[in-house]
Amino acid sequence: MRPAVALELLATPGEVSGVRRALRSYGTDVQLCASELVTNVIRHVGEGVPVTVRVWREEGGRVRLGVTDPDPRALPVLVGGDGAAGARAEAESGRGLALLDALAVRWGVEQEAGRKTVWCELFTDAEPIAATAADTPGTPERSGRRRRSAGALGHPSARS
Repeated sequence: MRPAVALELLATPGEVSGVRRALRSYGTDVQLCASELVTNVIRHVGEGVPVTVRVWREEGGRVRLGVTDPDPRALPVLVGGDGAAGARAEAESGRGLALLDALAVRWGVEQEAGRKTVWCELFTDAEPIAATAADTPGTPERSGRRRRSAGALGHPSARS
């Protein structure tokens, strides 16, 4: 399925607020998750690397967000594994993926030669757009994540 929004940018701190502005119509949760994923690229892959942010609607009222960067080896790690509560209170970092995990219906990583995409899905109240099974990797949803919110992001999580 073709993304409704495709942003090509260099991963810099100044671009993070531009990504949030560009995704305003998708809601706060999508903005938060996109900003966390781009920030992770800056921190773990490097400032100034090319990034593509894609957003599109999926069947069932979901929004799918994908952030692609050129390093298939720098994989995201969920600190603590217990959602937002898993990051230590005194830690200066480590909450971004925990927040994404707390909002996500599912989330995951697609690795290809020379790049990776960290993606997530969230529920919205918008009208769903039909998608085919081939458009979404067959990763199971975690139970308890079916609530609707301003946007609950999801990616096939390693802790499904």
